[in-house]
Amino acid sequence: MKKLGTFVHCLVVVWCFCLLELELVSPLTEKEILLQFKGNISTDPYTSLASWNPSGSPCLDFSGVFCNSAGNVVKIVLWNTSLGGVLSSALAELKSLRILTLFGNQFTGNIPVEYSGIDSLWKINVSSNALSGSIPEFLGDLPNIRFLDLSRNVYSGDIPVALFMNCYKTRFISLSHNNLSGPIPASIGNCQNLEGIDLSFNSLSGSLPSQICDIPGLVYLSVRSNALTGNVQEQVSTCQRLELLDLGSNKFSGLAPFGALELVNLTYFNVSSNGFEGEIVNSSTCSQRLEVLDVSRNNFLGEIPLSISKCSALKYLDMANNRINGTIPTELADLKSLSLIRLGNNSLGGTIPAELGSIEWLAVLDLHNLTLFGEIPYDISNCKLLLELDLSGNLLEGEIPQNLYNLSNLVYLDLHHNQLNGSIPSTIGNLSNLHFLDLSENVLSGSIPVALENLHNLTHFNVSYNLLSGAIPSIESIQQFGPSAFFHNSGLCGAPLDVSCSPSGVAPAKGKPRLSASAIVAIVAAAVILTGVCVITIINMKARRRRRRADETIIVESTPLASTDSNVIIGKLVLFSKTLPSKYEDWEAGTKALLDKESLIGGGTIGSVYRTSFEGGVSLAVKKLETLGRIRNQDEFEHEIGRLGTLQHPNLVALQGYYWSSSMQLILSEFVPNGNLYDNLHGLSYPRTSTGAGNPELNWPRRFQIAVGTARALAYLHHDCKPPVLHLNVKSTNILLDMNYEAKLTDYGLGKFLPLLDNYGLTKFHNAVGYVAPELAQSLRLSDKCDVYSFGVILLELVTGRKPVESPVANEVVVLCEYVRGLIERGAASDCFDRSLRGFAENELIQVMKLGLICTSEMPSRRPSMAEVVQVLESIRNGLGS
Repeated sequence: MKKLGTFVHCLVVVWCFCLLELELVSPLTEKEILLQFKGNISTDPYTSLASWNPSGSPCLDFSGVFCNSAGNVVKIVLWNTSLGGVLSSALAELKSLRILTLFGNQFTGNIPVEYSGIDSLWKINVSSNALSGSIPEFLGDLPNIRFLDLSRNVYSGDIPVALFMNCYKTRFISLSHNNLSGPIPASIGNCQNLEGIDLSFNSLSGSLPSQICDIPGLVYLSVRSNALTGNVQEQVSTCQRLELLDLGSNKFSGLAPFGALELVNLTYFNVSSNGFEGEIVNSSTCSQRLEVLDVSRNNFLGEIPLSISKCSALKYLDMANNRINGTIPTELADLKSLSLIRLGNNSLGGTIPAELGSIEWLAVLDLHNLTLFGEIPYDISNCKLLLELDLSGNLLEGEIPQNLYNLSNLVYLDLHHNQLNGSIPSTIGNLSNLHFLDLSENVLSGSIPVALENLHNLTHFNVSYNLLSGAIPSIESIQQFGPSAFFHNSGLCGAPLDVSCSPSGVAPAKGKPRLSASAIVAIVAAAVILTGVCVITIINMKARRRRRRADETIIVESTPLASTDSNVIIGKLVLFSKTLPSKYEDWEAGTKALLDKESLIGGGTIGSVYRTSFEGGVSLAVKKLETLGRIRNQDEFEHEIGRLGTLQHPNLVALQGYYWSSSMQLILSEFVPNGNLYDNLHGLSYPRTSTGAGNPELNWPRRFQIAVGTARALAYLHHDCKPPVLHLNVKSTNILLDMNYEAKLTDYGLGKFLPLLDNYGLTKFHNAVGYVAPELAQSLRLSDKCDVYSFGVILLELVTGRKPVESPVANEVVVLCEYVRGLIERGAASDCFDRSLRGFAENELIQVMKLGLICTSEMPSRRPSMAEVVQVLESIRNGLGS
């Protein structure tokens, strides 16, 4: 019996050891693997992994985790979540993992070497993290990798040769914005299916490998901002399918690869800031898709080739800072799509061709520091969209054209260091958008026009070193620049100069100096120093703007790579919020919705709006632009949308980002669920109503709150934004309502995107009839009072429930503001009220209605500001209105 007990005890021990061994070798479940990944996370500020808990199912509950039909994890997408920590090696056990997207986090360390065993991986996106060390060589051994993005990290050292040894299936590689050094490996030639490579913004050296253009399908090549050297003409000549070539800001020398300009699909050519020399080749043909030609800051000689006029789609021409001579060809005027011409700092002479005035889209004309003579052509004033005109540092003479007032959009006007004479035209005071005005170092005479008081946005002003006379006008916007802005005009007097004016308003002809000679010398020296500081500041500002533009690298987005014959989309996506989906995953899943008419939620003057839902439950409103209005190039598009991305107000629809490509432009904004005010007031099918009736949930308290919210949004745009932002398209379809029926104003600041009617101005806002201020419809006079008028119509719309313009019977048109004004004059104000409203204070409606009529006054000067409108509405709410 004792032996039997001993035997049983031994069996139990053996059994326990077997169980223990089984437990030790049993593979981890996918849930345990993901929880180990979470365990390596040290910071999770947005609680993005809150749903990752032991009681949940990875395929059903874990946010950012996606499974196949067999229940295996195939995709992990955690974008813009600011997760901190290190990458867990346990992910290597996910043998079905195909997509790993961790864009926009704060991961440190490096990609674990264990990931070399995930043979199923075909997409890795770990861009915009803090990964460091050397780029892992094993990434080149992953047999199915198609998309590799390691950009915007702090990787250093050389690019491993092994990274390109087995890249037969790879379509896109980005290593940009790191600290990489050394040469570009010749093994890049092994990536025979590569369509795009971005190595920009590193410290790479050596030459451009000839093998790079042996890749037959390469359409995107950017090595911008490195230290690459050597000749590239022969290497690039074999690239036959390029659409984008960016060699800018390197140390290349010899002849530039101008042969690429003949490639039929080329849209972007940038060889700026190198050591290229020789003449700019006069090609026999030019790509009919070429939009950007930037050869600035090199050593090019010779004349501007006339063949450039064959680049019919050209929008951006920059040849500044070279040694180009000859004259400015009149043939440039044949490029009707040009929006930017920069030819400054060359040896060009002759006169300014008057024909340039026929380029209606021209926004920037920079001809500074040349040897141009003659007069400034009057025809330049025909370029009504001009934002920047720099003719400084030339030999121009004659008077400043009086008709410059036509350039109503002008922001930057620099005519200094010429031989211009005559007086300063008072019409310059009509250029109310001017920020920079420099007329110094000429021979201008007469007085400073009082009309300059209209220039409220000036950040630079200088009329020094002229022959001006008389009292300096007491205009704060010009006097703020101090004495240096007026120095060396012997006839000027008054503040801020320390020269008193005689009773007749002119400086005394003679008199004892009030200052000693040494004091005068000190003041002059100080003025010179101050002027130098100002010049350096302006140069630095320009340089910073150039660096910002250079830093914004165009991004190659890929279509879903599951399809082997998918194409690369060349475009640039910029997101304003870290809570948004990944910049790459968006275009795999999100833009599919744009092709689905079921996702269309609206349309307007400038484009159609879609609701786009992304993986992870994020919904955005995506406006697909159908017109760019006065916006003719990517730089101007990004400038306009980028400045709007900084605006924040609870009653504004938040802009989330934008997408630009040559064929598609998108504006991303928050999705607002309750539709627009127009549909809620006038007609969609709502529960308990018939089609065409208003939403019964839109009672008077809610309507009043919508009025207050919209007014606050416009007041913020007009009074808190510097410079002010005009809406110019205020209407009830552009007022969205959230879940609580709070107003959210959309399409603000997009005036430049409104379609053009003809060569003279904006469209008549064909789908905004009834909202447009008379001065805007008749003479295109833009001001904040145009928005006040439109808001007044909104107020009347809210009170009456009527549309701005109605046609109750054939051949009869009823304009809302005229209808209301007529009833009030007849003492029948209550007949205006929306009959569906119940339980309201009649006096409150009448006061709002009267405010609407004041806002829609024919004379803009009689309309209140939006700040005053907010005050009136709040007094009505508090029972203080009269």
